[in-house]
Amino acid sequence: MAVFALGDAVPVIHPDAYVHPEATVIGAVTIGAEATVWPQAVLRGDSGHIVIGPRTSVQDGSVIHCTPQHPTLIGADCVIGHLAHIEGAVVEDVALVGNGSIVLHRVVVRTVALVGAGAVVPAGTEVPSGAMALGVPARIRPDVVTADQILLMVENYVERAREYRAGLRRID
Repeated sequence: MAVFALGDAVPVIHPDAYVHPEATVIGAVTIGAEATVWPQAVLRGDSGHIVIGPRTSVQDGSVIHCTPQHPTLIGADCVIGHLAHIEGAVVEDVALVGNGSIVLHRVVVRTVALVGAGAVVPAGTEVPSGAMALGVPARIRPDVVTADQILLMVENYVERAREYRAGLRRID
């Protein structure tokens, strides 16, 4: 894996986390226990800090960034889909940010909420618990998400990390 300090900012990766060898982690980034960071994901804590909670999955090609004024804080038991971009936002526990979505500064995705695939969540938006944010710009659809929908995917990625840790080997 490509893990870089930037000045005094050094990533802190829990020993039980799985960071794929082709992911990039830079600067003030903290990754919790059993969290997973997949190929080509970039977590760049160069101008602020990033926290990835326990058992959270940051999937392939996702970009997690921050600003000096707005850290990016992602809670426990979250799924960050492929090619998602999150910058200067808060994603609380048991939330899902769908494939190809964009979550901008000062957004708060509450516990047991979902950002749909391809959605663009404008700066300062709150996605309430149980709601989905869908479309461009995202519109809120309340009371449709349950924790079970998200936790099933969380378990899948925790298990997948065990398989990768035990069996991934480069053959070229």
